[in-house]
Amino acid sequence: MSFFQNKTTLLVILAFAGIYVIWGSTFLAISYGLEGFPPFILSGLRFLIAGILLLLWRKSKKEPIGTAVDWKKNAITGILILTGGTGLVAWGEQYVTSTEAAIAIATGPFWFIALDRQNWKTYFSNKWITRGLLIGFGGLVLFLQGSVEPGETETSGDLKLLAFFILALSSISWVVGSLYSKNHPAGNSTFMNIAQQLIIAGTASLIVAFFRGEWGLLDLSEIPVSSLLGLLFLVFFGSIAAYVSYIWLLSVKDPVLVSTHTYINPIVAVVIGWIVAGETISGVQFAGLGIILSGVALTNLSRYPFEKRTQVKIRRFNQVVARIVNPYKYITS
Repeated sequence: MSFFQNKTTLLVILAFAGIYVIWGSTFLAISYGLEGFPPFILSGLRFLIAGILLLLWRKSKKEPIGTAVDWKKNAITGILILTGGTGLVAWGEQYVTSTEAAIAIATGPFWFIALDRQNWKTYFSNKWITRGLLIGFGGLVLFLQGSVEPGETETSGDLKLLAFFILALSSISWVVGSLYSKNHPAGNSTFMNIAQQLIIAGTASLIVAFFRGEWGLLDLSEIPVSSLLGLLFLVFFGSIAAYVSYIWLLSVKDPVLVSTHTYINPIVAVVIGWIVAGETISGVQFAGLGIILSGVALTNLSRYPFEKRTQVKIRRFNQVVARIVNPYKYITS
């Protein structure tokens, strides 16, 4: 029994590492991909290629492709999470930086609480979840203040505001799809379900690209190598490794807990941007990152029992962080 418990714990840790680190890196990969592909073509190719590869792998294992009901459930999940959630992120990144996009969709945990009505009692009765989310939100606001400087881009204020609004919609679409996936699971294996979701989401994204006239903007001879590498990263890491981890975590962990990846993703996006693209990180950003991490820690640790001494330490740490965030009036002690 201990062996299987340890194995499951290791898988959970690796899965969280996947959605924390890999998805944080995909924001920069999307920005590279957009240098050669329009947003919904990029998303469509990303999902469709990954889905076909997974489907062929599962068929090589003699796994059936599932019933029409399974395909319907996976269609709803895939369109909401992938076409709506991730596809709109690619559109938004035409007008905001990868870091800004990561921060803008970090409202995921709050939408999970707002929309997951059947678990409201559990969420609001757990002081560590609520405090962790509030602290994390305060850190995000502080982080955003240090990340967005006026005059950095040529994008007009109205268009940038529209991009942030679309990114917020993408977060809502992602949450609705995630809750639907958790409450209405299809009958296939996890890999077959994901393959179906990716194929349908990819097809839907390419249809959206057609109606938006993106195919007329695509010039295959002008696609840089960096865009092709970005697409390959999105296929194999963002759409297979990380997405498989995410869907599996939804089946074994609370959705609010899983959604904390939206707190870590901006941190990874900033670090990757600094290492790869030479972006700078200000002192205010570092302060925001520290507060975000404390919120994530409280949210994640709330599910585990602690000794009284450990509870006292956590409570004191929580009070210190609360005093830091309190001047910004996002939480009260």
